[in-house]
Formats: sequence, C-alpha cells, structure tokens
Amino acid sequence: MAIVKSDLNDWPRFWLRPFLEEEEWGEATDSLSAYETDDAFVVKTNVPGVPADKVDVSVEGGVVTIKAEHEETKEEKSKRKVVYREGRTAKYLYTTSIPCPVMADKAKAEIENGVVTVTIPKAPEAKPKKIKVLARGK
Repeated sequence: MAIVKSDLNDWPRFWLRPFLEEEEWGEATDSLSAYETDDAFVVKTNVPGVPADKVDVSVEGGVVTIKAEHEETKEEKSKRKVVYREGRTAKYLYTTSIPCPVMADKAKAEIENGVVTVTIPKAPEAKPKKIKVLARGK
C-alpha cells in the first residue's frame, strides 16, 4: 500500500514550489492512517480547523484522495483603519492506495474534531469467508 502526503515542510519541494501545480503542495504536517477491518477499508487523517464543506474526498481506480483547504484571517481595527492583519492558510493533500476490492459507491466520509474518517465497504469477494471443517472417518 502506498501512502503519499504532500507537505510544505519537505524542503526540496518547497524550493520547487514555483514549478508545481497548486494541488501538489501542502502547508501542514499531519498524519494519515489506513487499515482494514473484516468489512471495510478505513482511512483517517487530521485536517485541523477545516470545516466539512472544505474537505473533498474521492475514491477512484483503487485510490483514496483527501483534499482540504482552509484560510483564516484575523484583523484588529482602530477607527475603521486596519492596523494589523494576520492570516493562515492550511492545505492538505493525502493519497493512499486501496489494497483490496471495495464498493466505492458506498463510501462514507465524516469529520469530527478535525479528523476525517473515510470508510469504504469491502466488496463481497474481499471479505473473509468461514469454511466449515468436516470430520472424516469413524
């Protein structure tokens, strides 16, 4: 399984930034975890401060992609004249391959406390099957 995370703190990519597409770079370090249960493939990642409507999740060609972007600004004003402005932009791009057949059309994504959880049900052929053992002999 390949897990790819785009991160501005990866300094060689920072210097290449003028030559990269905007979607190819990120500005925060956070983790991604992916695991299987008997019934599903699950991906979790942190996107702190990003509201649900700014998170895009796609499942295509055996790959899960999570993109998120959020911009915050804070201003202090004095008599309607801006004296201070601070901004923060967070961009996340996570991609991981899916190691088993899944039902992509049944995928669900939720965000809670800054953590995105994507649950993709396994296809019937990928689920474990119990095999009954028969006794032979006497």
